[in-house]
Amino acid sequence: MNGYCLLCHRRYVSRMSWSDLLTVKQEDVLCDVCRRSFSLIEGDICDRCGRSFSLLDETYRQGECCADCLRWQQDDEWSGMLTKNRSVYVYDDFMKEVVSRWKFRGDYALVEAFRIDVRREFFRHFSSESLLIPIPLSRERLYERGFNQAKALADLLFLPVFDVLERHDSEKQSKKSRYERLRTAPFRLHAGGQLQGKSVVIIDDIYTTGSTVYHAARLLKEAGACDVCSFTLIRA
Repeated sequence: MNGYCLLCHRRYVSRMSWSDLLTVKQEDVLCDVCRRSFSLIEGDICDRCGRSFSLLDETYRQGECCADCLRWQQDDEWSGMLTKNRSVYVYDDFMKEVVSRWKFRGDYALVEAFRIDVRREFFRHFSSESLLIPIPLSRERLYERGFNQAKALADLLFLPVFDVLERHDSEKQSKKSRYERLRTAPFRLHAGGQLQGKSVVIIDDIYTTGSTVYHAARLLKEAGACDVCSFTLIRA
């Protein structure tokens, strides 16, 4: 089948076998060159945050966890809030450009470039019984961007999505120090009763320091969720 690559816009021929057709396999929206340019997180990873150990200095590894996760777990305020995070891609130069086009230049359709890998990796690590909770944008950011990238990712999974978090801190987390990120709760919870005893997975585009998903996880735990994990497109 012929098509145009969603990223480079070059015309390409999609290679699909008879078995692909019989199993109704989705045609790839990327050419082979662009598809191979994505760097999947593979190999030995941190048990907690899913970061690839191959990208870290050996001194940054503490057993089966990275030093960042060990610090979260040694803090009584945050220990046990998040069971684990898993991510799909490495945040390399290629991914930075793709995310810039998707989020900051408003190219919503690019979410389709992630569908195959996102679905495969999510169901490798999480149950289809999970409830999905996307990280929200502030009203100002949603107006500027036109869509919530976390919600767009959650919609790829065809599982129940619960918009129970509301962002009330509009300042970007990346502009704050670690101390400020830990002390400033960016979310509030509404309609949390439906989470009692449930296993939930927070959905976001990128895991950097972990502060965003840890703040969300604490609210969800307080609302009665029995297990809280997170799944992100990228692990920086």
